[in-house]
Amino acid sequence: MNTDRLLSSLIIEALNALPVPSRPKSLYDPVCYTLGLGGKRIRPKLVMIGCGMCGGDPRQAVNAALAVELLHNFTLIHDDIMDQASSRRGKPAVHVRWDTNVAILSGDVMFNMAFQQLNHYTPENGFPPELFGQLHHIFSEATRIVCEGQALDMEFETALEVDLDDYIHMISCKTAALLDASLKMGALIAGANSETVETIGRLGLEAGIAFQIQDDLLDAVADPDKFGKRVGGDIYEGKKTWLSIEALKRAQPEKKSRILAILQNFSCTEEDVRFVVDAYEKLGVLADSEEAIKNHYISCLSALRHFEDSAYKQAILHLIETLRDREN
Repeated sequence: MNTDRLLSSLIIEALNALPVPSRPKSLYDPVCYTLGLGGKRIRPKLVMIGCGMCGGDPRQAVNAALAVELLHNFTLIHDDIMDQASSRRGKPAVHVRWDTNVAILSGDVMFNMAFQQLNHYTPENGFPPELFGQLHHIFSEATRIVCEGQALDMEFETALEVDLDDYIHMISCKTAALLDASLKMGALIAGANSETVETIGRLGLEAGIAFQIQDDLLDAVADPDKFGKRVGGDIYEGKKTWLSIEALKRAQPEKKSRILAILQNFSCTEEDVRFVVDAYEKLGVLADSEEAIKNHYISCLSALRHFEDSAYKQAILHLIETLRDREN
């Protein structure tokens, strides 16, 4: 069994063994439903890969991996409410299948369950006495930063224009911070020193930024048959993206006015979307976004060079390449 499959099986086994109470059903049924929706499980894999890359046994990192997966799914439940999204991974969102109050409360209990997983890392279980505090600090900081990222994203919705540096900061918080924390937590469990912890975290941060810019690009130009959702969705919804921010900065006044008008019109047409994507191409935004993605992935690989070759290093290299080459 290859490393990626081994880690996936360990994560699924741990999720299946997670002690979720049966009552109240309205609280815990949505938790089981959400965890059963699948997904790539990138974040828990990164916890275990981070541990293995730093010489530890990834099995020791399973509880931290569960903590990260529970936290991530909590954010998805609440994000779907805020975005008024009707589905998640091809199934009805929790607030649609049940209702908004149930979704809020189920998300809250997943948040609690995430922090409970860290209680495993105590001297009674054979871990150094300082480890629990170190993990709790990184995990709670990541939680705060993710919330700040979501708040900034919401503020951007009503802003006419957003500075690109502010956008990069937002995606660093909302998307990249938890990847950063996942690798750091795994490294700490392996007993890595502070310099190694920071280096491996930088890898996660750069990967997260690249991932989000790539999401922005795919939304505009992906093959509809492979993308799995409506191409141009960000334009239809008037979202601020790397592409729209750069296009508005580069466009001449007349074209800029039309792009703004389309982004602010939530009933825009397919023709409007084609106009915006065409503008992205003519302004060089598509090509430059590809270059930005490439540069962030290069930074990932640069951080990776600090680590000795191992099955876990190969696993994260494969994961980075998969993310880089994805079409959805």
